[in-house]
Amino acid sequence: MIKKILLLFILITLVSCNATRPLIVTTKKAPSKSKIATTAKKGYEKKTKTVRATAGKASSKELNNSEAEEIASTSRTIVTNDVIVTYVSIFKDIAMGNMRNYGIPASIILAQAILESGAGRGNLALNANNHFGIKCHVGWTGESIRHDDDAAQECFRKYDNPSESFKDHALFLTGRSRYAGLFEFSKGDYKAWAKGLKAAGYATDPKYPDKLISYIERYNLHEYDNQVLDINYVSNEKQMIAELTVESRNTIPKGLDSYVVQKGDTLYSISKKFELKIEDLKQKNNLSDNALSIGQKLVVK
Repeated sequence: MIKKILLLFILITLVSCNATRPLIVTTKKAPSKSKIATTAKKGYEKKTKTVRATAGKASSKELNNSEAEEIASTSRTIVTNDVIVTYVSIFKDIAMGNMRNYGIPASIILAQAILESGAGRGNLALNANNHFGIKCHVGWTGESIRHDDDAAQECFRKYDNPSESFKDHALFLTGRSRYAGLFEFSKGDYKAWAKGLKAAGYATDPKYPDKLISYIERYNLHEYDNQVLDINYVSNEKQMIAELTVESRNTIPKGLDSYVVQKGDTLYSISKKFELKIEDLKQKNNLSDNALSIGQKLVVK
């Protein structure tokens, strides 16, 4: 009987222990905020890489195998030769007009605009119609825009349209005493103007003159200077033709259908020799720009 009572006591004790034992709940630990942020960042970077890769393919397609170059001034811009030629064709008349009105060579105006604006593709050109990288400076009362250049968030001038930028560039050079020496140079001496701009402090880049001269010579921008200086240029052409020897005259005989480009030739000078318009000469020879090479054969009839 005692054994039965003892056994019953033991059973009651065991049941009581189980009933008071705490309940243990196991849950999956939630990821920390830093881990979530890291995962999200990885996903964003993966998407960004995909977008960039796609953009790169689109850019390559847009280049269409044309020769491309990087223009680095107030921003870095990738352009093709066709983009620069188109840019020149749009603004050449404004540049020649400013040459007549203010005495700045059209070639210099166009070369500076190409370099400073990335041929119209740079950030300042797109966002502020500023094609010459002109900063606000003391006395500027017009609109402005902030842009990183030599220092962060510098003040640059903003215009309603590109033609205002071209005009302000002319006023900027003619209205400041430090550029007065430029106007002592011949309007046809683009090399002196390019070096003079650097010496006067227009740009800090030591290669600035070489870059301007390179654009002028690669795209024959000095032809626009010649067109403005037509009186002197035409008289020199007539004098040169009049002084040709019999032997040299044989190089451009009457009724000649083609002409081989010689050293010093430009589309303008060749068009004068054969009494053609430059555009007609380009159309006859399927030329997309003004670039010529020595030995190149041109159709002139």
